[in-house]
Amino acid sequence: MRLEEKIDVAMGRKKADLLFKNVKIVNVFSGEIVEGAIAVSEETIVALEAIPSKRVIDLQGRYVAPGFMDAHVHIESAMVSVQEYAKAVVPRGTTAVVIDPHEIANVLGTEGIQYMIDSAKELPLSVYVMLPSCVPASPFETSGAVLSAKDLLPFFNEASVLGLAEMMNFPGVLMNAPDVLEKIDMAKNRPIDGHAPGLSGYALSAYISAGIRSDHECTIAEEALEKVRKGMMVFIREGTAAKNLDALLPLVKPENATRFAFCTDDRHPLDLG
Repeated sequence: MRLEEKIDVAMGRKKADLLFKNVKIVNVFSGEIVEGAIAVSEETIVALEAIPSKRVIDLQGRYVAPGFMDAHVHIESAMVSVQEYAKAVVPRGTTAVVIDPHEIANVLGTEGIQYMIDSAKELPLSVYVMLPSCVPASPFETSGAVLSAKDLLPFFNEASVLGLAEMMNFPGVLMNAPDVLEKIDMAKNRPIDGHAPGLSGYALSAYISAGIRSDHECTIAEEALEKVRKGMMVFIREGTAAKNLDALLPLVKPENATRFAFCTDDRHPLDLG
């Protein structure tokens, strides 16, 4: 949608594609519930007023809220395709996910990553990708591929690829392992997710200084608080096996809420609903 068109639609000079009227807007910017309308053109919200529109839907006072975003998830754990995953989570309010295709990459290598990227196109679910950083996770594994920074680099040309997924090899970071540092350097201008259960003190500081900015492995409040104090984003995980919401939620306050996000990490099919 061109800039001029967007302005013309918002000003009412051209019709919007769709108008939702008689809605209660859950406004997360102002912390209010406001009665009004929502005008949409080409998948963009252009106005919160009842402007001329090609199609009008009366929501009869229903609430409209922003969708949930899962900050870190391995769709493979659900044992369904990306398309079927979208069918399960979108009707329940999740409209965007950040995936780490670590499992399929361990089996199929770069072919598996490309499959996940391609499968996520043209869906009602926005799927963003973090490139798996540890394939295999351990040299003692039997894996279908070994991915280097050189193997991962071309994927940064994909619009859906954001950065480098959880750096599970935190000992490799702390010991300056060349292959680990090469991947971090490759993604230095992009987000790099962490995976550092129990890491604390100067070891945590060193891990963060490498450019790693988030962690979803906190299981106790003290661990999460140290990571937030040192500038990390903490993803509060509530998955099938790991459930950390009750332990970590008391830490979230208006003053630090922007340092927390929610993720599922791994969810089995019966837990998607």
